[in-house]
Amino acid sequence: MATSKVSRRGFLLGASASVLGLGSGGRPAAAPARTGPLPTAPDASLLELSAVDAVGAMRTGALAAERYAGALLERCVQLQALNAFITLDPVRVLEQARSADLERAGGAKLGPLHGLPIPVKDSVNTVQYATTAGTPALRDFRPPADAPLVAALRGAGAIVLGKTNMHELSFGWTSNNLAFGAVHNPYDPTRIPGGSSGGTAAAVAAHMAPLGIAEDTEGSIRVPAALCGVTGFRPTTRRYSTAGVIPASSLLDQTGPHARSMADIALFDRVATGDTRELHRLALGGVRLAVSRGYWFEGLDSEVERITREALSKLREAGAVIVEAEVPGLRELIERTADEVVDHDVRLELTRYLTANGARVGFDEVIARASPDIRAIFEHEVMPGSPAFVSEAAYQTVVKHHLPKLRRTFKDYFASTGAAALLFPTTMVTAPRIGDEGELIVRGRKVSFDVAIGRNIAPGSRAGLPGLVMPAGIAADGLPVALEFDGPAGTDRALLALGVAIEPVLGHVPPPGPAA
Repeated sequence: MATSKVSRRGFLLGASASVLGLGSGGRPAAAPARTGPLPTAPDASLLELSAVDAVGAMRTGALAAERYAGALLERCVQLQALNAFITLDPVRVLEQARSADLERAGGAKLGPLHGLPIPVKDSVNTVQYATTAGTPALRDFRPPADAPLVAALRGAGAIVLGKTNMHELSFGWTSNNLAFGAVHNPYDPTRIPGGSSGGTAAAVAAHMAPLGIAEDTEGSIRVPAALCGVTGFRPTTRRYSTAGVIPASSLLDQTGPHARSMADIALFDRVATGDTRELHRLALGGVRLAVSRGYWFEGLDSEVERITREALSKLREAGAVIVEAEVPGLRELIERTADEVVDHDVRLELTRYLTANGARVGFDEVIARASPDIRAIFEHEVMPGSPAFVSEAAYQTVVKHHLPKLRRTFKDYFASTGAAALLFPTTMVTAPRIGDEGELIVRGRKVSFDVAIGRNIAPGSRAGLPGLVMPAGIAADGLPVALEFDGPAGTDRALLALGVAIEPVLGHVPPPGPAA
């Protein structure tokens, strides 16, 4: 689509012909990946707005919700090749934005997200759109109601911008979806955006929206945030509702936001929890941040190591106290809590979800029709009789002994160090190329993809800790590097306040392409 402004009628006609899915949940036509910089967007100043600033302008009438939605939608169309969305319906979004403008003009009480279009990961139930989980059998599945999290955001005035592409059934960290097409990283479309919430992260990074809904079982918020240069927040497990979300394991699943600013993450948290208090202002002077090098810092890519080292220096200069202390027995505990929980729970919980939401297909049919890569995982690890099938006895050992011990270990670690958070690089490497999912070469050594991407994020989600991922810099290959800050369980507001204080110290990374 042309980059110049177009009339509303012209935009609708063009978008209706070209935007993927268009509310049907259909597979988008294949689009060639861009290898150059992202194109300059129309209404660029609108695309740069944070959610807080956009909502503030729309609430006062300084910005029409319909104009803002139109700018975001045109950006979505313009960057269709990133394949960030499975379903997008511009007509519906603009109608709802127009209604928001009429409500404001009529003197209605406006919510804290008034008029804000928010992309939603396609594993989260939306009554107005299909919820596919990125898998063929659910292509046309329409849940009977919004997930409670979506209902809360819509009740606060938000508009569902569309349903974002993802790793199929959330079983992977690449978002290389064989059914709906790969999501591309806005910083380099030959690279993965991370997964499984890759579409939401790509949309936020590419300025298609300032704030989006993601979901994390074992890294699915944090990995895409890190690889796409945005901020991601996985709260303490069960802080936000996961009802109406296609499950992997209720012991680990947790919804959360992607955004480009801490203010927007805090706004999301206030709406999701109903806790409208402002965060306490925090100075970094004297704040203790723990570093455990024996697990999280081994074998890092040289650029990830450099940027992490520079970030630690910035934090020290800002007054933070870096506490060097190892988490005792961590490696063994992680090995003992490997994939048993998810491999055991997904078969039972996905079956219950499908029945409860009136799906016309059952678990067996979903897996039988899944893409070959996903079907192979389930046939090897999940299905009864499979080679790696998790017995009930093995599962109970993990759930009753190893996971509680892991959580006690972290509780004791934070108590003994006095640390507000444990910090580390989110991933060992920057975003790998799409298709490089076997072994990676890191500083001349072969490292499995799962270790390079998943090693560092595993402890936090298994221990139920709140985790905040923040961009720390751009590597020599032009790709983002991020730090993760994991706090003690239940200290979410304190961790968000810490993030607000850290944000100006680390600074913002340049956005992808010349759109900034």
